[in-house]
Amino acid sequence: MSTDRLGELADAGVSIWLDDLSRGRLTSGNLAALVRDKHVVGVTTNPSIFASALKHAEDYDEQVRGLAARGASVEDAIRELTVADVQQACDVFRGVWEATDGVDGRVSLEVDPTLARDTDATVAQALDLWKTVDRPNLLVKIPATEAGLPAITSAIAEGVSVNVTLIFSVERHRAVIEAYLDGLEQAVANGHQPRSLVSVASFFVSRVDSEIDKRLDAIGSEAALALRGKAGVANSRLAYAAFQELFSGPRWEALAAQGARPQRPLWASTGVKNPDYPDTLYVTELVVADTVNTMPEATMEAFADHGDTEGDRVTGTAEQAQAVFDELEQVGIDLTDVFLVLEDEGVQKFEKSWSELIESVRGQLDGAT
Repeated sequence: MSTDRLGELADAGVSIWLDDLSRGRLTSGNLAALVRDKHVVGVTTNPSIFASALKHAEDYDEQVRGLAARGASVEDAIRELTVADVQQACDVFRGVWEATDGVDGRVSLEVDPTLARDTDATVAQALDLWKTVDRPNLLVKIPATEAGLPAITSAIAEGVSVNVTLIFSVERHRAVIEAYLDGLEQAVANGHQPRSLVSVASFFVSRVDSEIDKRLDAIGSEAALALRGKAGVANSRLAYAAFQELFSGPRWEALAAQGARPQRPLWASTGVKNPDYPDTLYVTELVVADTVNTMPEATMEAFADHGDTEGDRVTGTAEQAQAVFDELEQVGIDLTDVFLVLEDEGVQKFEKSWSELIESVRGQLDGAT
């Protein structure tokens, strides 16, 4: 008898979200099949995903021709193309959203990454996307930059559900949770029902190992090399400990009494970059209830084939995880610098993908006229 490994993962309290979206997945019924057969209960997108999807012009031909015919700008075309995909995906997940009382069935759409250092512009676009998509199961993605933190609070305060992206350090994760709590309190003051607001905190995993492993290789000592591949999981386990800590106590209890929901950790960047590591590493080692794991399809298929759900792998591991970080510092890893580099690179990568998206759509509009 075959084992439903993804079903076991879902039963352990992990919400399985797909880290991909395209028009082809929607029109072919692939996304609906993943919901039906693979326990997928949400989708995340980013500029890189849309840039890749829009390279397949045939899936978007009809809409692009219509946009070109009316002389739409590149920026307007991008907005309409991506919003259309997200609206359709939200509709695919509407049943999941209803069945889970709004916890899952969520589809994420990111604000323009070039606004990552501009609080006011980020808030304005978040409100605009929320209104334009007009689906209750949307999550607007806002980066966890210094400028993004007050934007998170403002968006939540205005009744927008938010996926906070590009979180690399536990310190920043704590600041994100505080921004969410501030937003919930302001939302209540503004007359919004806190139960209608959902948020996840996207904590990046594999990129942490990639950056730290590179530095460990450069150090080259036996102690340094023994730490390769350990930082990403340890960092995430410390983030979960912060989640447990901050979503307890009088402040949270007062909000929870009004129906507020905790901001679940979302394990992002879970595709393994180093082929020497198990391809399900960032799923198996981060199994714990009240979390989301957003996976590239290849990672999802790998887990469905040979992944193991070995019970809760996270709760109570903070001391061990901190020991890993202590050892990293002892061998010479500057963790503060690591997280600064990762955040800067994360923003730059999304900005580059956004530029590629602009050029791709420009080419399609020109070709359609």
